[in-house]
Amino acid sequence: MLILACVQTPALRDQLVREAGFTIHWLPDEFPNPRDAVNVIADAKPALLVVEMEQPLTWLALVRSDPATRRLPVVALAATPEGEQRAMDLRVNAVLHLPEMQAELGHVLIDHARPAIDQELLTSECESLIPSLVLKGLHEFNAGEYFEAHELLETAWKQETGPVRDVYRAILQIGVGYLHILRGNYQGAHKMFVRAVQWIAPLPDRCHGIDIAQLRRDAAAVRAALETLEPERIAEFDRALLKPVLFEEPR
Repeated sequence: MLILACVQTPALRDQLVREAGFTIHWLPDEFPNPRDAVNVIADAKPALLVVEMEQPLTWLALVRSDPATRRLPVVALAATPEGEQRAMDLRVNAVLHLPEMQAELGHVLIDHARPAIDQELLTSECESLIPSLVLKGLHEFNAGEYFEAHELLETAWKQETGPVRDVYRAILQIGVGYLHILRGNYQGAHKMFVRAVQWIAPLPDRCHGIDIAQLRRDAAAVRAALETLEPERIAEFDRALLKPVLFEEPR
């Protein structure tokens, strides 16, 4: 599993590498703006974020509140009472005092890392037929009726309790992104594509006969094209990139 860490003190870095047993990627102290931090972290799809509270971390509040990253567990390392209070104000998942770090770090990371999807259960659920609500939602999506698709797929997502619900959430969020583009809402569209990464990235390439791999590529192409434009040029977006969802009609 991947940990992202914003830790600059060499001794803390060494301890993290030695104790974690995870793959660790280091984040910079600061980003040009907090939105860049959200984009980088969402795209990396980590299991955990570790931060040293004595760093500026001007981006952390947005990461803790943005829908694309707010579910990511955060462990804070605090050397001072001020750092501990700051971590508590940001509602991180755990605060580790530096005197306790050597003994507790490994346990804290394991306890708080985001668990992986139950792939065996998801594969089993994906082998079933498309539920009727999802099928109706796909038909609306492919007709360009993205709001109606959202309503149907959201209902299906709420009714489902297994990991396959993430399939429905990913599709509906991509549809909402398309709708924002059609309405000229650049920021809303971009945020939605960043947000959808956490749901679509772990999914199998096919589920319920839906071509998830192609949908993943289509959504990535839309986001890439969007990022070549400035917000005020959203009207120039090539709407031919808004592709339908490919799926097998049940017999």
